[in-house]
Amino acid sequence: MNSKVFSRISLLLLICAVVLSFAGLGFPQSRPQKPTTTNGKKNNRPTPKTPEEIQKEKEAAEQAEMEKNAIDDGGVVVIDTKLINVDAVVIEKKSGRIVAGLKKENFRIFEEGKDQPITSFSEPDAPITVSLVVEYSKWSELFGSASGGYFEAGHLEVIRPVAQFVTGFVKAPDDYASIIAFDIRPTPITDFTNDPSRFQQSINLLLRNRPAFRENNLYDAVNFALVGGRTDSVVLEDSEESKTDYAGLVDVRSGRRAIILVASGIDTFSKLNYDEIRKVIRESGVPIFIISTGNLFYKKYEHLLGPTDSITGVPGRLTFLQAKNAMNVFARESGGAHYEMTFPGEIPGILQNINALMRSQYSLAYDARSDLEPGKKYKLVVKVDVNGDGQFDDKQFEVRHRPYFSLPGKEEKKKKKK
Repeated sequence: MNSKVFSRISLLLLICAVVLSFAGLGFPQSRPQKPTTTNGKKNNRPTPKTPEEIQKEKEAAEQAEMEKNAIDDGGVVVIDTKLINVDAVVIEKKSGRIVAGLKKENFRIFEEGKDQPITSFSEPDAPITVSLVVEYSKWSELFGSASGGYFEAGHLEVIRPVAQFVTGFVKAPDDYASIIAFDIRPTPITDFTNDPSRFQQSINLLLRNRPAFRENNLYDAVNFALVGGRTDSVVLEDSEESKTDYAGLVDVRSGRRAIILVASGIDTFSKLNYDEIRKVIRESGVPIFIISTGNLFYKKYEHLLGPTDSITGVPGRLTFLQAKNAMNVFARESGGAHYEMTFPGEIPGILQNINALMRSQYSLAYDARSDLEPGKKYKLVVKVDVNGDGQFDDKQFEVRHRPYFSLPGKEEKKKKKK
């Protein structure tokens, strides 16, 4: 028997084992077992509101009430004055070195080609607040088995990056991180915290359990991490309520916010479609740093996969290519980065690079124009003059930032509140 036939038989046996493991599974998402002992305390979300912020919210509420009672002429869309935030990293193209020590005068922001006065600027010294969103499904376990083989569980491929980041890069008392696992729906394992014991409990819980379902509702999970919603109660808070309202990253007041997404990029049947989640990403202004998994599986078995998904549900070559394209778009349009991990040995270097990029972002902002249309995509370009000679240094330096933004409409705001 030649090696090619043996490879086909091996893959067919692997697929049959996965299909048999799906038998008897119910539709709802499995809920990880809670630890036997917890302190029962809920985590405080980062950066409590100052008296000045509370007063501003009060004034904004009064203004909204006045607008509600005003006469609508049917032809004017009222948009509150707000800032358009742009996080930017300056990188020397030749060496890949991240440039630090720049000032407000070194930057210019262009919206649809028009220069916008920078009204807010801060250097990259603020703490970070991160949501780690990890795919925890039967497919992630199958893809990871290509790396671990019979000697370790396949789902370690998605747990390793999470474990190494929260233990190596989240520093108390100013940094915060949350962990969200998803298959058919997202489940928050821990809310924002910087407690090492809470991180260890989260990792132990993911290791002790095994994925039960193969659905990857990726788009819904990203939307949940960004804007929040109602879902299962945070697992480690040991709440008596089965459901809770969870606030996303857009509601967190922090100098640096980001999502670290560890997933294959395959979406099964999210409520949001591809265009809708791209719109949410543009409106949030939160960079997404993606570690894509399943690449080793695809490289090893590409020649055995069909062009489209098989009757058993095994993803085809086109599905893997679409997943890769989606990950590239999410990273680019959010101002983040996409890392196509193949071997576990790449994880430390990837995480080091993500940490360096997050902590090297200059925070720029300008006042939004009153004539911006909700839902419309506007192009952003940030240019840098490193040596201050009055000339942009486009050839020597790259400014990495989100290339577009859009403002949510009134209907979209109502949906988010729900």
